[in-house]
Amino acid sequence: VPACTLCGSDLHTFDGRRSAPTPSVLGHEIVGRIEALGPDAPRCDAVGQPLRPGDRVTWSVVAHCGRCFYCTRGLPQKCESMVKYGHEPLRPGTELTGGLAEFCQLAPGSTVFRLPDGLSDAVACPASCATATVAAALRAAGSVAGGTVLVQGAGLLGLTACAMARHLGAAEVVCCDVAPARLALAEAFGATRTAPPADLATAVAAATGRYGVDVALELTGSPDAFDAGLPLLRTGGTYVLVGAVYPGRPVSVGMEAIVRRQLTLRGVHNYAPEDLGAALRFLVEADKYPFAPLVA
Repeated sequence: VPACTLCGSDLHTFDGRRSAPTPSVLGHEIVGRIEALGPDAPRCDAVGQPLRPGDRVTWSVVAHCGRCFYCTRGLPQKCESMVKYGHEPLRPGTELTGGLAEFCQLAPGSTVFRLPDGLSDAVACPASCATATVAAALRAAGSVAGGTVLVQGAGLLGLTACAMARHLGAAEVVCCDVAPARLALAEAFGATRTAPPADLATAVAAATGRYGVDVALELTGSPDAFDAGLPLLRTGGTYVLVGAVYPGRPVSVGMEAIVRRQLTLRGVHNYAPEDLGAALRFLVEADKYPFAPLVA
């Protein structure tokens, strides 16, 4: 493991905001260099490139069986016999499944991608978590081409979402955060408008008139953000929830409003292997965005 970055969920675990088995090795945003291939290891990556010792690779956060109830219903990230990197207790067979260690042993069912030579470790590390999760969220949202996207939260997920939405053709990206420094960064990552929560409704009105946004991505996990974001969707809009990966207060949603406004609510947790492939393609194609300096 030449590099592993820290995810917000690692910090939630460390701080006790979410439960996790112990003892374990944390870290799931990993770049690896192949040390050895076991007898049953794949000899090609997910897109058919040969794998050899010395190659730099990354892999999906969940190793899946491909046969269980969820795998056969398009949810490999919820596999009933999953191995989830950086989240497993130390037990026989999963001693080395976290990135905050010198070595990581890949489990059967891992989706491996060889990394392009031009992609630095700093840019590639978050691909297997933040970048792929944003790719999954935008896939859940449907096409954003020509539309207006609201991004709530300007951490790594939010900044990536701004850039990827623009890369996919969004005409307007409105980014909201409580931190002025993060909002300034969002502009460098493609946001066309930024606003603190108090000014968000005004910014959305300026971008869309009286209609509201086509898609909103909630990346903070804050119930207050959800309460503020739901009314800003246009009729027929889609709200994708990603950030709530630790317990918070319940939110109140009026069923009639969802029915009459024909809203779609989607939850995205982890991602499918195809989203990691999309994330890596995006990082190669959208190299104008300053991802490397985000890794401190």
